[in-house]
Order: sequence, then C-alpha cells, then structure tokens
Amino acid sequence: MKETPLSNCERRFLLRAIEEKKRLDGRQTYDYRNIRITFGTDYGCCIVELGKTRQSDLLVKLNRLLERCLRNSKCIDTESLCVVAGEKVWQIRVDLHLLNHDGNIIDAASIAAIVALCHFRRPDVSVQGEEVTLYSPEERDPVPLSIHHVPVCVSFAFFQQGTYLLVDPNEREERVMDGLLVIAMNKHREICTIQSSGGIMLLKDQVLRCSKIAGVKVAEITELIQKALENDQKVRKEGGKFGFAESIANQRITAFKMEKASVDTSNIEEKAEEIIAEAEPPPEVVSKPVLWTPGTAQIGEGIENSWGDLEDSEKEEEEEEGGTDEAVILDDTKMDTGGISDIGSQDVPIVLSDSEEEEMIILEPDKNPKKIRAQTASVKEKAPSKSQVKRRKKKRAAN
Repeated sequence: MKETPLSNCERRFLLRAIEEKKRLDGRQTYDYRNIRITFGTDYGCCIVELGKTRQSDLLVKLNRLLERCLRNSKCIDTESLCVVAGEKVWQIRVDLHLLNHDGNIIDAASIAAIVALCHFRRPDVSVQGEEVTLYSPEERDPVPLSIHHVPVCVSFAFFQQGTYLLVDPNEREERVMDGLLVIAMNKHREICTIQSSGGIMLLKDQVLRCSKIAGVKVAEITELIQKALENDQKVRKEGGKFGFAESIANQRITAFKMEKASVDTSNIEEKAEEIIAEAEPPPEVVSKPVLWTPGTAQIGEGIENSWGDLEDSEKEEEEEEGGTDEAVILDDTKMDTGGISDIGSQDVPIVLSDSEEEEMIILEPDKNPKKIRAQTASVKEKAPSKSQVKRRKKKRAAN
C-alpha cells in the first residue's frame, strides 16, 4: 500500500514537538515502544510487533545489516551444524516478511530474526559409519541451536543536524529525521555492528552516548526475549494452547487504528486553581470620555468608527447634490450682477436621492427680490479695491 504523503504542516509540527522533547505517541525521548513476541505451532516461527511494525520483504540495506549483525558476529555456533565433516551440514536460513510498517523496521527485524533462531529446533540425527539417520519429532525431541549471544539492533534518529536525538523513531518521525544511527549490541555490551545513514556528521561524544543508551535498551529487550521463550516452552510442556491463533487477537477492522494516548486528568482542577491563585490580577482599565468638539465625545482606545462611513453610491449622490448647489449659487450671483431677476419664473433644480433617511426640501420663490440680493451679496464678499485701500490709509494718516 502506498504511504500517505507528509504535508509541510505535519513536518513543521513534528520538528517543533521534537524540539520541545515531545512525541506523537506520548513517549519520552529515550522510551521504546512495547515489544510483543508470539510463536507459531512450528519451532522457529515467530511474530514480533514493535508498535504497529512487524516483519516483510526487506531492502538490500536491511539484508546486509542483519547479515553483519547475526552471521559476522558469530552468535550461532556453526560447528554444531556439522553432521559429517566435509559432507553433510545443516543450512540455516531466516526469512523475514513485513506485515505492517510503522517505523524502525531494522530493530523489529533484528529482534524477530534472533528470536526465531533461539526458538528454532532442528531434527536430531545419528551417524553410524557412513549412514546418517534423521529422526522425526515423535521419535526424538528436536535439538535447539547453540546460541553464543543475542545481538539486538537499536536505532537512533537525529534531527536538526544532530541537535536532537530520539530512540525507536516511528514512521512519521523517520520522514523528518536528518540521519539514522543503528548500533547492534548484546547484553554484555559488546558492539556487533554500527551503521550510520543520512549523510549526517556525528561527533565521538554522540556515538559514545548512543552506545551507552543502547546497552540499557538491549538488556531490557534481551530479558523480554528470555521471558517470552520461557513462557512458550512452559505452555508447550503443560499441553496448553499455543500458536498464532491463540496469541494474536483477531484485528480485522481495527488493524490500523491509532491507539489513544493516556492523559492524566485527575488533578486538573487543583492545578487550575493554583495557577489562578498565583497569577497576578489584570490591571483595571477605566475608560474616560474625551471631548473633542462641542457635542462630540470619544470613549475607548481611539479606534476609528466606520459606522458613519458612506458607501460609494451615497458619496456619488452627495457629489451630484453639491454640484447642483453650486449651480444655484452661480445663478444667484448672475442675477445680482444683471440687476433684473425674476425668481418666480426660474425653476431651481433639486436632486432627490433614493435614501429614505434624507430630508426632502422644497424651495419656494420669495416675492421681495431686494432681500435675496442682500443675502447673496453678504454670502459672497468682494475684496476691497485699491482706491478704497488708499483712502483708508489717508484717513489713518490724517487722524
């Protein structure tokens, strides 16, 4: 199944959470996910679950890493596999199959491989001269492999060019990591192999720090493996039910569900009361009215009020009304200069808007033209001429 692409928002969220030492599944920085080991009915068959990651067809890099971890570390006594020197030997092959990918395939595959080898039983054989006899499990008990030590891989993900470090990264954390360091080690703190990928330069102190953490995690995982092997052997001896059908729950619908993170909400109210008690009270802000002009006051922080703003259509109507008013004033001045006016015969243009809030004013002609002339003359004041200015100066000098 094609993986879901990771968005930029998810990438930034993951990096920000890692900087704050938080993880999506609620684990701490150096916490491992729960490891579950189950065995099949046949010896050497097992399933390892690391979170939701289990085993499948692996890449070339993973194949080489496991080969170095298991064969080159000589964890299996190969001499015990020899039946007849130079003629007949046992051949051991480990097949891994990935059922689901939830990150950190390397660790899950290494645990599954070594657990399968520890759980495997080969048929017993006997050699009489040149004749080799192979016994069935009913005739003789199968013989386990001779395992010298149990190597386990521990993966470390680096972020922000080595600034932040996580153990056992999940699938989304692997997408945003800058580099990966894998250390294979046994419980005796013997390093079997080290592999670094991602092109990140690591310091000596960082590698030593990771090796110390890997030693602790390998000891915990090895103890878990031993307990799982002992429980399976005990159930088989007692004749109890064993195998995948008895150990793995039927998960048809909820196979890819997200596990709920445990959140402690018992003392939320107490913490909230403590925070409120320790918090400083907010300053009291008293709004005082500010008087700008007679009849106009302001209360608040000086934010502009847009209630009185006119729309474009209303502004256009006001401009049109202003143009008609200027036309009326010009007609009045022309009437004053001409000396003859007949207001009763002139129709003053009035522009009426569609707004119901505006007042409608009807102008009626006045019967006395002299009063109109006096009003128009007072509205438009003429500047004094030069002769009038000279006469005023002479009068001031005489005085």
